Amino acid sequence: MPYYRSVGDVPRKRHTQFRQPDGTLYAEELVGQEGFSSDSSLLYHRHAPTAILAAEEYAPPTVTRVPNLPLKPRHLRTHKLDGTGADPVLGRQYLLANDDVRIAYVLADRPSPLFRDATGDHCLYLEAGSMRVESPFGVLDAVAGDYVVIPTSTIHRLVPTGDEPTRLLAVEASGHIGPPKRYLSVRGQFLEHAPYCERDVRGPDTPLLVDGEEVEVLVKHRRGWTRYVYANHPFDVVGWDGHMYPWAFSIHDFEPITGRIHQPPPVHQTFQGPNFVICSFVPRKVDYHPAAIPVPYNHHNVDSDEMLFYTGGNYEARRGSGIEQGSISLHPSGFTHGPQPGASERSIGAEFFDELAVMVDTFRPLDLCDAAADCEDDGYAWTWARKS
Repeated sequence: MPYYRSVGDVPRKRHTQFRQPDGTLYAEELVGQEGFSSDSSLLYHRHAPTAILAAEEYAPPTVTRVPNLPLKPRHLRTHKLDGTGADPVLGRQYLLANDDVRIAYVLADRPSPLFRDATGDHCLYLEAGSMRVESPFGVLDAVAGDYVVIPTSTIHRLVPTGDEPTRLLAVEASGHIGPPKRYLSVRGQFLEHAPYCERDVRGPDTPLLVDGEEVEVLVKHRRGWTRYVYANHPFDVVGWDGHMYPWAFSIHDFEPITGRIHQPPPVHQTFQGPNFVICSFVPRKVDYHPAAIPVPYNHHNVDSDEMLFYTGGNYEARRGSGIEQGSISLHPSGFTHGPQPGASERSIGAEFFDELAVMVDTFRPLDLCDAAADCEDDGYAWTWARKS
């Protein structure tokens, strides 16, 4: 995480005696990346975070992946997956995946179990509704338009709040997700050219201080899943400090970078992960050269697949293709894509685009998962052949 936080009670010096009111020591827990060589946080528990009473293999719902064959652009209508509701972890319906990242959608109306993913970070985007993220670090509230980054191995519970279900796009990495390195100084401060900064980032600000015994935690790890029974509730932390914790950032705080002619997608980059990037397309003033064509030019990203999640406004380049709220388009490597017929001409003279979308570009091909077949618009690939 880009900056240091200290929450609750911590001793003045690390790894020194810090005692509870009854005289016993608080139990330190150092949570860190890359061994002891990268970001970390130091937590102080009332009880030992190592005490487990039981462990058994757990069989999660299976996910089938098939290649994008025949190779073609795809359109997925996520709102067609609406059911009776689910929890925001086990209820995820997986759409696209490769060995670096998995992309899922869920309409959630109930709390998740306590869950830890030991294989990588999660970046959650709230399309609609609101949610409370509970963890040993405290509570983090999120609303529509928020990204929430949950670091690897953080035990957490996602709790939908408010009167409407939470619509959630989940991006699960096989590694770590963070701001692009080009936005940060060598010491981790956001630089002046970055489209967001520390003032836009939110983290937990008070401990949860939950007491409880014999609580179940589901853990996804590199060899499968395990259900643990912990002797004490893991949210018993009285204080912590460091650079590694769940954090939130609103897409509405992303400051768009514009120019006289059309700007390429890297200006929209918001996060980077292992072999993928996440970008935010937000309402913005568009190209102001007198001869500018504001919509994207036809392009062939020979090294990446492009997934775009449409979450608000009117996406000019896709008008007439059936794109709607909650749509996902997939434009794979090996295929040239661009604006729909007539979109380039229609965009000339536009001064402002009112669009909201989340893009994930991957540098390995994305496979199609089970839920993709349940919500695909089979006619999308042929829409470029239609007359404007």
